[in-house]
Amino acid sequence: MYRIKDPGKSLHFYREVHFVERDGNGFSLYFLAYDHSNGQESAEHKKFYRARREGVLELTHNHGTESQEGEIYHAGNGGGNPRGGFGHIAIVVDDVQAACDRFDEYKVPFQKRLNTEGNVNRVAFIKDPDGYWVEIFEDPRSTTVQSVSNGNPIGLTDVSKYKYNHTMYRVKDAEKTLAFYQDILGMELVDKMGGNDYTNYFLAYGKSEDTSAEEKKTGIFQREGVLQLTHKHGTEQDAEFKYHVGNNVDEGIRGGFGHIAIVVDDVQKACDRFDELGVTFQKRLTDGRMKNIAFILDPDGYWVEIVPNALRT
Repeated sequence: MYRIKDPGKSLHFYREVHFVERDGNGFSLYFLAYDHSNGQESAEHKKFYRARREGVLELTHNHGTESQEGEIYHAGNGGGNPRGGFGHIAIVVDDVQAACDRFDEYKVPFQKRLNTEGNVNRVAFIKDPDGYWVEIFEDPRSTTVQSVSNGNPIGLTDVSKYKYNHTMYRVKDAEKTLAFYQDILGMELVDKMGGNDYTNYFLAYGKSEDTSAEEKKTGIFQREGVLQLTHKHGTEQDAEFKYHVGNNVDEGIRGGFGHIAIVVDDVQKACDRFDELGVTFQKRLTDGRMKNIAFILDPDGYWVEIVPNALRT
């Protein structure tokens, strides 16, 4: 989840499947995801099914922000003070060059173009109306022939094949954070990669006990609901170092990034277990008006929403 200024502009940018609008006192929530049902699911079923799928994006609009001037949310990626902790979401596409050609046709702003900026040539970054970064890439382990910029017409990319692959944010201490997401939240470390001064860790929930570690590693970019944690080496040794993790006003800037959300089988039992493990709560089940959700904090202070599986049998 992250906060947006103008839902009209943001929904135009993101919209593929609009699951549900939920209005509250002064705010609206929009849940979006890619439709992989090949037209076989009704809109009502998609709403009902949301709690059981991966790769859902929640956009939160606080009413009235659309009439304010300038940028009002810290979208992450900023250096200095405060340092942006949230990095980006990432979309896997069928053909990255054709996808970027289509974005150009729609006049989408690029943070990084293919082949012309940086060391990773087959990856691009575009920016949404609030300045959030969206990574665009092909499955690097796919055997599909990649196109090149050779005058191909717009429209060779098929948005129905896109996947919301991962969410990335930066962490201070990789050892502490990996212990939290693996031992407390039960995620698996599926892959890691990096350079001389950083390491990226990719975590996800297991698809099947019968899937080998190598199969999970090679399939990481073909799925949704992946978490990428980026660790810049040495930050763990600086006692004063911290990331702006959203949800607060820091240096006069409102945090745009809100949280990730984990669906559990029994929210009360999950929270009891977190208590036993000494996890810090941002919101307990007994706090506020919403008694069926809780929020816990990871070692950097990122919020993790704990959501009950409404479809549990």
